[in-house]
Amino acid sequence: MHVKLHLFVQIFTLVFFPTAIWLFLQLLSITPINEWLLKGLQTVGCMPPPVSSAVILTKAVGGNEAAAIFNSAFGSFLLDLKSECKFGHHQLFPDLPSNILKYGIVITPLLLLLFLGSSSSVPFTSIFSQLFMTVVVPLIIGQIVRRYIKDWLERKKPPFGTISSCVLLMIIYTTFCDTFANPNIDLDKFSLIVIVFIIFSVQMSFMFLTFLFSTRNNSSFTPADTVAIIFCSTHKSLTLGIPMLKIVFAGYEHLSLISVPLLIYHPAQILLGSLLVPTIKSWMVSRQKALKLTRQPKAPVKV
Repeated sequence: MHVKLHLFVQIFTLVFFPTAIWLFLQLLSITPINEWLLKGLQTVGCMPPPVSSAVILTKAVGGNEAAAIFNSAFGSFLLDLKSECKFGHHQLFPDLPSNILKYGIVITPLLLLLFLGSSSSVPFTSIFSQLFMTVVVPLIIGQIVRRYIKDWLERKKPPFGTISSCVLLMIIYTTFCDTFANPNIDLDKFSLIVIVFIIFSVQMSFMFLTFLFSTRNNSSFTPADTVAIIFCSTHKSLTLGIPMLKIVFAGYEHLSLISVPLLIYHPAQILLGSLLVPTIKSWMVSRQKALKLTRQPKAPVKV
């Protein structure tokens, strides 16, 4: 296991990202941008990485897919990684314990409460119990059922990719409906346009930053590692994020506005990632060739 790579991704995602956003928002707080959209930006910074998009883009480039799978799963949830993370017929992490409870549903709510403010009245027990019932229990049930119908699934190959895409689309649609169906919503065009610009700028800046950090001479990361780092460190989960926001901020009158930046961030990260795939792939291939040439022994000069 590439421990240094995993530590880099997780520290960047759960420490540097939310802290940098918080510092940036201190400057933006003096602007006329809607304060609840700014708080929504902070929630984006606190979210865990997604399970799918970072892995798909890393695979499209030809990067370190195993590292992308590990960090995406570990950042969101880990329950039966031994059975899920395989590369062909080979186990990716044979020595990893199979019953590691997800920390995405623990760390993210704590980060939300830390950066957005909390008080002694926050129902921690209620929040974590609802998150457990909403996210963990269905996953446990799915893993148990999968053990009994594994052969049937491998034989029939149900279109889970299409199903998950439809479910994600439904989540986005219903959240947008909840947001703009609220008669009390106070969303001005200026704030929305600025937030969209900020989201694209943050993604580009953080992708460039992770690229610089991971390509330093003493970083020891390969070009394939760099690809996984770029996508896993900067992508955020909408699938887990929206349920978390609805539970943590249940009954909050500004929940709709707080959710808007995350709804924008998710398609933005897919769009940017897809556009950058050819460029990143070209860099990775050329870099790998250059490294291969430098490692080849030089032929002796004949006199």
